[in-house]
Amino acid sequence: MFGSTIVYTGLVIAAAGLVFVAKPIHRLHVTTRRDGLIILGVGVAVAAIGLNLPTRETRVARVESKLDQFVPVWEFDERHTIDIDASPAQVFAAIRGVRADEISLFRTLTWIRRGGRSRPQTILDAGDRQPIIDVALKGGFIMLADDSARELVIGTVVVAPHGAPRQINVETFRSPLPRGYALAAMNFLILPAGPNKSVVTTETRVHANSPQARRNFARYWRLIYPGSAIIRRMWLRAIRRRATQSAP
Repeated sequence: MFGSTIVYTGLVIAAAGLVFVAKPIHRLHVTTRRDGLIILGVGVAVAAIGLNLPTRETRVARVESKLDQFVPVWEFDERHTIDIDASPAQVFAAIRGVRADEISLFRTLTWIRRGGRSRPQTILDAGDRQPIIDVALKGGFIMLADDSARELVIGTVVVAPHGAPRQINVETFRSPLPRGYALAAMNFLILPAGPNKSVVTTETRVHANSPQARRNFARYWRLIYPGSAIIRRMWLRAIRRRATQSAP
């Protein structure tokens, strides 16, 4: 998240510099277009620094979930939690049933992320008819764990060496891979919190097994992180709405 903050701070500064190049604003002490170009350059430099910050490896101290088993080492992650007034079984059914059209801002943010291009049968172009988990499983993800009423884990390849196959299976996440791969997994973990109450966490982890794969994915991750975080939060809220509608 720190790297993404630096990147977007730089982009905001660069955007301000573009405005000042077009029209200097004297009351802000930007009196010439040259001043605007300097601000633009500073913004571009800050964004470049954010994109290229080194990554830090994290390891699981103790295995407590299926996600811990499949991705015990990672460099990139995000985690979000929500309380839901419904049983774990009802929440799990909601996780499996939520569609893209139930997730606020999902269409807008995924449209931006795919550059407006159509990508049928992928999670970035999920449509409104099928549960989003089912769409993901048809569009490059595989089911890693389906522990009913407790945890669901899906995974995919996000970076592969040039010309290398992207087909994966469960063993792909358990066995060493040639250098140059980055694997991602996302889970929904449900913990009971009382009668008809649950705490739901979704976490995404990405492990890149070479310096080049880490650098390549880091730039992408730092650009998409804000939109991805919004989608995950809205996804959890959609799960809550669906689960509480079925709750007694």
